[in-house]
Amino acid sequence: MTQNKTYIQSYITIQNNEIVLNGASVFKIEPTDFADFADFSKQAYRNFEMQYPKFFKMDALSKLAFLGSELLLSPITSTEQENNIALVLANKSSSLDTDVKYQESISNKENYYPSPAVFVYTLPNICLGEISIRHQLKSENSFFIFDAFNAEFLSNYSEILLNTNKADSVLCGWVEFFNESYKAFLCIISADENTKYTNETINTLYNK
Repeated sequence: MTQNKTYIQSYITIQNNEIVLNGASVFKIEPTDFADFADFSKQAYRNFEMQYPKFFKMDALSKLAFLGSELLLSPITSTEQENNIALVLANKSSSLDTDVKYQESISNKENYYPSPAVFVYTLPNICLGEISIRHQLKSENSFFIFDAFNAEFLSNYSEILLNTNKADSVLCGWVEFFNESYKAFLCIISADENTKYTNETINTLYNK
């Protein structure tokens, strides 16, 4: 198999109430006692006029992944046709933030209410489904759990998908959310030459 060179096309980082797209801050709110992730994500959604009401029913992890993927994928996808873009995401806490909330809903015997709306998000790969539905993706998708950001694995896995023609491009990265601590780093990788990030790697962009 011929190994074709792959290139980073674009990237996004979301943390500390700020969204940075391709190195430039595109949205930020000042931290306050009331500015939790729910408020930040709602303001970001409205700022970018995303027009996807199901967003408000998602858990925090899915909202985080959705916000990042929306800004990267919307310019390059069409809702009128299938888009051959693979999804390769990872984090440390899996869906633990939602799992804890679900456990709380069934722990009180006097107020026992297993919420179906919460239960549906007790798997980390549900966020992949939300992104796929939004952008008409029926290609490869995988969600991995690591102790820490694993740039080498994400890069190698993405390159394999591209070099075996399993996808035209890959959205890969890290979406970690637990107890209001969060960070998303996502990037688009493809075989299309892009000199803008020639000297950059997933790891260097993640740590910027």
